[in-house]
Amino acid sequence: MTGTVYLIGAGPGAPDLLTLRAADLLRRADIVFHDALVHPDTLALAGGAEKIAVGKRCGRHSTAQRFINKRLVDAARKHDLVVRLKGGDPMLFGRAQEEIDELSAAGIRSEVVPGITAALAASAELGVSLTRRGVARSVVLTTPRVGTDEAANDWAAGIHAGNTAVVYMGAGKAGEVAEQRLSNGVARATPVVIVENATLPERREIWCTAATLPQAARQSVEGPALIIIGRVLDKAQHDALHAEPPDEQTDRFLEYGNSWFR
Repeated sequence: MTGTVYLIGAGPGAPDLLTLRAADLLRRADIVFHDALVHPDTLALAGGAEKIAVGKRCGRHSTAQRFINKRLVDAARKHDLVVRLKGGDPMLFGRAQEEIDELSAAGIRSEVVPGITAALAASAELGVSLTRRGVARSVVLTTPRVGTDEAANDWAAGIHAGNTAVVYMGAGKAGEVAEQRLSNGVARATPVVIVENATLPERREIWCTAATLPQAARQSVEGPALIIIGRVLDKAQHDALHAEPPDEQTDRFLEYGNSWFR
């Protein structure tokens, strides 16, 4: 007899965005393997469970995926209810398929509990729909982070597919992101926003354009961040700029140049 492994999406950060099903499973869990960015209040729901951090952070020591896979298999052979708690949604840049396949090969049952992904959370907080009639009929979700068996530019083809592009884990490669969008004919003045720590109190927006994205990304972006690019941001960018005090507007103008006002 083996237990069931639940791959649960913890959402973008705020604990109150967790689904009811996810909260119930956490309360009943025997053991929880969790990502580094899961909010402490979310983890606290699993009060009676053993908690093991297996997070991956860019540029920091992280747990190898094959080791996580093995730990999940071993845990399911000892416990009835095993939770793999991932930031955002497990099925989007969460390496869920690798874990599902490993569990299946070992004869262990698994289920996925969806979570709110960061792109949708950021869109909601901005008050900007990622699609809009007459402006954007398609959205691409992509990341410049590639695996060891992928070519460094494998991600680039996908970024051209949507009217609106949302780039996960891309702040450190903002220059490449901007180059890919501009090389595809996107106007240099196309509005861009970097959203850091979506849904959390320390949330921050950095507004720029496709041309000035590399400079904007140098503003000490340390928390989890994503980049949204597209004309759906036109009004929000205008409102964000003109809501600032005059001296801050001047600073932005000097930093980002005329592209702010095209």
